Amino acid sequence: MNKEKANRRLLTRLSVFAVLMFGFGFALVPFYEKICEVTGINNLIKPAAAIENTQIDRSRTITLEFDANSHGLDWEFKPVLNSVRVHPGEMIHVEYDVRNNGDKAIVGQAIPSYGPKLAAQYVKKMECFCFKQQPLQAGEGKRMPVQFVIDSTLPADVNTITLSYTFFEVKGAALPKGDGQG
Repeated sequence: MNKEKANRRLLTRLSVFAVLMFGFGFALVPFYEKICEVTGINNLIKPAAAIENTQIDRSRTITLEFDANSHGLDWEFKPVLNSVRVHPGEMIHVEYDVRNNGDKAIVGQAIPSYGPKLAAQYVKKMECFCFKQQPLQAGEGKRMPVQFVIDSTLPADVNTITLSYTFFEVKGAALPKGDGQG
């Protein structure tokens, strides 16, 4: 009988210990969340809407002007918007329209230029039609994107940046297969 009583007492102690350990594990979740909230580490509690890009300089507004030219090509090339006002550090997405008004397929390459010239180092492009050659069939038109950020370290005295592209023909460039050009 002594052994049976000892076993029950051990079972009771182990059960109480298991319940306490479960409670301790359960209590760690809000404790961990509170520590993360106070320290700012891995804070999953904050709603996504409260997170803000801190690299955007909302105290400044820059005017971006867009220009387009084609050199020696029978192409109509123009920006969709002539200008936009943005904050440095803000992601910018603009588009240009191009149309080959000629009677033959041509491959062109756009070369960017900036005004003032020092602005070039502050324009950080993620996507640009100028990164690769652009083949256009006779009569074909395209809308081409440019996505970039104006670095927030842009000097304070620069309030307007002009981004200009000039398309040049790429002589001897191979047109994509299936274009009917052989």
